[in-house]
Amino acid sequence: MSTERKVALVAGANGVIGRNLVDHLVSLGDWDVIGLSRSGGPSSGPVRHIAVDLLDPADARDKLGGLTDVTHVFYAAYQDKPTWAELVAPNVGMLVNLVDAVEPAARGLRHISLMQGYKVYGAHLGPFKTPAREDDPAHLPPEFNVDQQNFLEQRQLGKAWTWSALRPSVVCGFALGNPMNLATVIAVYASISKELGVPLRFPGKPGAYTSLLEMTDAGLLAKATVWAATDERCGNQAFNINNGDLFRWSDLWPELARWFDMEVAPPLPMSLETAMADKEPLWESMRERYGLEPSFAEVSSWRFGDFVFGWDYDVIADGSKARRFGFHEFVDTREMFRSIFDELRKRKVIP
Repeated sequence: MSTERKVALVAGANGVIGRNLVDHLVSLGDWDVIGLSRSGGPSSGPVRHIAVDLLDPADARDKLGGLTDVTHVFYAAYQDKPTWAELVAPNVGMLVNLVDAVEPAARGLRHISLMQGYKVYGAHLGPFKTPAREDDPAHLPPEFNVDQQNFLEQRQLGKAWTWSALRPSVVCGFALGNPMNLATVIAVYASISKELGVPLRFPGKPGAYTSLLEMTDAGLLAKATVWAATDERCGNQAFNINNGDLFRWSDLWPELARWFDMEVAPPLPMSLETAMADKEPLWESMRERYGLEPSFAEVSSWRFGDFVFGWDYDVIADGSKARRFGFHEFVDTREMFRSIFDELRKRKVIP
């Protein structure tokens, strides 16, 4: 283990990606970590949190302009908006404001890591070329992931630091209040269905039940992110990061139902956002009956669930570039879901 301490600045530290990244950095033993979020958090040991509004350039300069010892920036912040076009300005602006505040002060800056996703390949728009590769041609904008990378590429010219871009599939891990949390969507949907005495039906489009997909475990992504940020071979490169296995919901869904001790019935396309609109009173009664912790708002990622379950086409990317560059970790997706459900039950998120 290296004895040289590094200082990580993690933007989006309270999200599913950022939370797992902070935990992984701490476990390595040679990192000090500064977590950024709008709400902040308790500081302990090598981790301190800063509450900052990255949408506000002045607040970013005020809170981050004195961080002279930062060596690595890990950017996983995200601002949700209703349309693809509306996502661009805030999400590019937050990254620009962070770099504008930190780069002049952090003279020892070595790397900026950018979290992206398969939207770079147009996965959110419809059937796209699969398996997607990092050198696939761009698609028609708007797309904030692409604009963020373009900004870093231009900003890095002539600089000593490098950048990397991590492109996971749907990221699964433990986090509450996250707008993109598929594992919690499934767990809460199943728990509510079981409470109502109905079988667990796949709610997505018919074609989505049989399409090929892959997931990215949040812990695996954390390992890959730090690897790409600290291996010199990875400077100024993008990498697809996924668990390494493929699945179809038609095969996986019955296994998920068994974890909840539920029967499976044929799929029935429905909008979870619509179906769950009246379920808050039921959830409140479940909280009281089972001693559950989170509010209905904290576990509601229904819009994202509808989005993922609407993919009636293959959503897969080629992960071999990361392996060629030296990252060989993998995760069994079935075991990933079981592990997350175990954690949700342990933390009193679900019965």
